[in-house]
Amino acid sequence: MTGNDLERFCIEHRDTVYLLLRRYREQEKSFLLSSDLVEILEDFCATQPGTELRDSPLHRLMEAAQEAFFRDSAMYLDVRWSVARRGFWQLDCEQMSLRQITVSQFLRSKEQIVDSALRSIPTLEFDLKPFGRGFPRLRDARSIGQGMTFLNRHLSNRLFQDATGGAQKLFDFLQLHRVQSQQLMLNRSIVDVESLREALQEADTFLAQQPSDQLWRDIAVEMTRRGFEPGWGKTVERARETMQFLSEILEAPGPDSVMRFLGRIPMIFTITILSPHGFFAQSGVLGKPDTGGQVVYILDQVRALESEMYDFIDRQGLDVEPRILVVTRMIPNSEGTTCHERNEPIVGTRNARIIRVPFRTESGEIVTDWISRFHLWPYLERFATEVSPEIVAEGQGRPDLIIGNYSDGNIVASMLAHSMKVTQCNIAHALEKTKYLHSDLYWKEHEDEHHFACQYTADLISMNTADFIITSTYQEIAGTSDSMGQYESYQSYTLPGLYRVSYGIDVYDPKFNIVSPGADPHVFFPYFQQERRPEELRQVVAEMIFGDANDQARGCLQDRSKPLLMAMSRLDRIKNPAGLLAWYAQSPQLQAEANLLIIGGHLDPEASTDAEEAEQIRYLHELMDEHQLDGRVRWMVMQADKHLVGELYRQVADTRGAFVQPALFEAFGLTVIEAMNSGLPTFATRFGGPSETIVDGVSGFHIDPNHGDLSAEKMLEFFLRCREHPKHWETISEGGLQRIAERYTWKLYADRLLKLARIYGFWKYISNIEREETGRYLEMFYFLMYRRLSEQIGS
Repeated sequence: MTGNDLERFCIEHRDTVYLLLRRYREQEKSFLLSSDLVEILEDFCATQPGTELRDSPLHRLMEAAQEAFFRDSAMYLDVRWSVARRGFWQLDCEQMSLRQITVSQFLRSKEQIVDSALRSIPTLEFDLKPFGRGFPRLRDARSIGQGMTFLNRHLSNRLFQDATGGAQKLFDFLQLHRVQSQQLMLNRSIVDVESLREALQEADTFLAQQPSDQLWRDIAVEMTRRGFEPGWGKTVERARETMQFLSEILEAPGPDSVMRFLGRIPMIFTITILSPHGFFAQSGVLGKPDTGGQVVYILDQVRALESEMYDFIDRQGLDVEPRILVVTRMIPNSEGTTCHERNEPIVGTRNARIIRVPFRTESGEIVTDWISRFHLWPYLERFATEVSPEIVAEGQGRPDLIIGNYSDGNIVASMLAHSMKVTQCNIAHALEKTKYLHSDLYWKEHEDEHHFACQYTADLISMNTADFIITSTYQEIAGTSDSMGQYESYQSYTLPGLYRVSYGIDVYDPKFNIVSPGADPHVFFPYFQQERRPEELRQVVAEMIFGDANDQARGCLQDRSKPLLMAMSRLDRIKNPAGLLAWYAQSPQLQAEANLLIIGGHLDPEASTDAEEAEQIRYLHELMDEHQLDGRVRWMVMQADKHLVGELYRQVADTRGAFVQPALFEAFGLTVIEAMNSGLPTFATRFGGPSETIVDGVSGFHIDPNHGDLSAEKMLEFFLRCREHPKHWETISEGGLQRIAERYTWKLYADRLLKLARIYGFWKYISNIEREETGRYLEMFYFLMYRRLSEQIGS
């Protein structure tokens, strides 16, 4: 479809188009969303028999539009033809002329809807597009999130076009590679690429004569004499195989051989993980403000990474202790947790630790109390400065990889990676921009509570400085055919009166990779593994579910024979536990089939220090009172002990119940993974990661939180069918367990993340992947915009 087709249709059917546009104008909304545009369009077509609109170019345009608005006599449309493919159009409502406009023109007009005074005021424009010319990017939307494979293929081909030059860079890298002052891979007796080829041939002949299971240490003296240092492999068989991978590259380089060899190079020995906000500790913190799944994710991540690092280092024949440091904020007023302790060993690891550094005011005073994640921006630059020497001291040198978490951790990671010249990985977990409608456009209205202008600026900088970004799902990056992805939303937007972004982040950039986490298999295991379920724990959890009401639980279930419908989350609007309770309250049929178990927050709103949570607590009590649900609903406070949580999932499974994740949006949904790994059939929101985790009707079910009546009906149908056909429950349970085993385990996660770190670290070293020009541009933006915004908070 072309612009000419659209314009021709508008002119030929002027009267019909006029009536449709008039219908849109009558809505008296500043901005029409995709759902508005489609709903009005379908209603118009239904009330205009024989209309030429259906299946017309204009119909397709409106279906693809993400939003629209009217200014003067024109309608402006942001059209998303497919994943991350957008165009901007201006339709003159009087002349019926249509023209494509630039993103800058569209955003400029959009700003003037918010504030007409901006018409005559110049606005700073952020545009990274010129810096991307000549840099490799994906073309096919299906390849988004597979950046490592694409980048390795592209750079391998480019690097070895000049076989001598590429081989020399690889040789230089291997000679410089060391750990804790110990030389690895090659020593100085191999002086150039040609002598490396000869040494590899001689080593292969020598190794072929040794027992395949002989250890490297037994032949170390001979191998050192030949120019080879530890790192090739623990055994003769593995060392010879690694050397053959290198020989393949020198003889006939290709992306597969490069990836195989890079996968064997021991490069990652120390990792720093940053997570400043909330209460970061190993117990007693879940359910506290800003403290939830991210803490669980990181602790499980650390255990998996350390285990894989030890295994890999051992396979490569090295005797090195890997170190992982989780760096967070020290909170002196720690509210009964360990968040005031500077150094805390991580349970279940050999050598990983939590290091806490306090926030300080400009005068140097330590900030003693918890601070909302929306208000911590003024403290982060000094925090990063004070964290740096702590990392070096605790890690015995600079780290090999820095991983940021959420917006605050990612901007600190950017600061540290830049100053320490270290590979940087970003994990967003959840980007606020897509949670709050038009929070960029109306940023001033959010400034007192959320400070989104500063946060979105930090996001923009850290996304572009990261060497690679990992997400749990494809949707986090590029959304679906119907909805925009979290990262995609940063492609272009505006903060009126502050700056506009015409080209911010490119989801076709090969830095994006999908690496899905899992659930701790020692805690979240299937309900039918009875021998792993201590009787004492069973009794404790049974009393928690079925006991009398108390200060930790409201409601007492009257009919214990019914299956349990379980939900567990923080109490906030996005997580939507109150929505679930309302659906249940309005469905007598569902109440007749199942009891509802809600776990989250406090029972007393005065016990919460979070205003939104306190509001949700009051609303839950109102719903319980209004619908007299105390005999059918059990509401328990949030449980911080994950062993109890694991048994909660299993006891719900024992009742042939189900788990519900009713969020309005969920970036990934770790509780979904935990529930499925416990064998519990799961219903989860269709908006976000769970729609990829669950195959609807096979390994669980998708629900639409915007249509609670339909969601309740879907749950009711499941329980009715299970009552008639008990095998149906087992089929869905088994489907969930199989799905987790195939795609969502921490072992798979750790192996892939460390492989990404090695490959991106290698290409960063020997190519221009670092993009120095972009870095200078971002550095200027940091000092001129981010720092100014952060300093204004609280001033």
